[in-house]
Amino acid sequence: MPLTMQDVNRFEGARPRLEAIAYRLLGSASEAEDAVQETFLRWQATDAGRIEVPEAWLTKVLTNLCLNQLTSARARRETYVGEWLPEPLLDGDPMLGPADTAEQRESVSYAVLTLMERLTPNERAVYVLREAFDYPHREIAEILDVSESASQQIFRRAKKHLADGRPRAEIDAAAARRVVEEFLAAATTGRTEPLVKLLTADVLAVGDGGGKVPARARAVEGTLAVAKFMRGLFKPAPSKRALVGGSPEMYVTTANGDIAVVAVVDGRVVGIMCLDITDEGIAAFRSQVNPDKLQRATEVWAATEHGEPLFRAF
Repeated sequence: MPLTMQDVNRFEGARPRLEAIAYRLLGSASEAEDAVQETFLRWQATDAGRIEVPEAWLTKVLTNLCLNQLTSARARRETYVGEWLPEPLLDGDPMLGPADTAEQRESVSYAVLTLMERLTPNERAVYVLREAFDYPHREIAEILDVSESASQQIFRRAKKHLADGRPRAEIDAAAARRVVEEFLAAATTGRTEPLVKLLTADVLAVGDGGGKVPARARAVEGTLAVAKFMRGLFKPAPSKRALVGGSPEMYVTTANGDIAVVAVVDGRVVGIMCLDITDEGIAAFRSQVNPDKLQRATEVWAATEHGEPLFRAF
């Protein structure tokens, strides 16, 4: 039975929420869009008039599509070149979804999206639906075809896994920005000592080039090793300019709700470095340089105000 305009409008009204759920589940904006489009095709193929609670039906279909995608993604990531990181979203992107509570903001932070790779598909689904969208366990149980008590147990397990991997207490946004500006100033001196003072003892640096842009195959760990790596990363070199098509303009901005450094060449985002900053120093650098995972960021960047760059790199 063809969809009525009311049916189409009902789906379009749900689209932002569906995209935000799918992004948190998959860690990829493009895959989230594909999952939502497939949900629409299934909505189109059903008799929408017979569905009593369309939002619940759409959420169930989308979530199960994402669960299937997560299962196959695990196999694909075994052959992924280098480290795999989620696709970062810049401030203002509607796919980030609700940010009214601390739980909602944390559920889409880059650090938590990265940690969620440790969870099973079911753990990830329960955590996202409960923590970010406040679904009651009764509804989550219906979506996942499990019991309500099982949903509660899965949620507790997911929370524990994520808590075990979170860094120490974070600092406020203004203080974090000051630390990032100090870091960038130190990184461009060509000296290691100023960088060491800004890092925690167990700091790590990881980058995702997807085999398309050079990136370390494994994370760099420890204060001195990361300081040396960052010093080299910001060292000017013609080969670096050739690789990205020019000298990147460096901005301090927000990605996934947290402080980040964005590198831009001729309006094109060529890198986003998300930082975990604690009261003890910078605990992690996670850099996305895979161009496939920066297309949406470039579109959002072009549509928003971002002020003047701090400096030009390389």
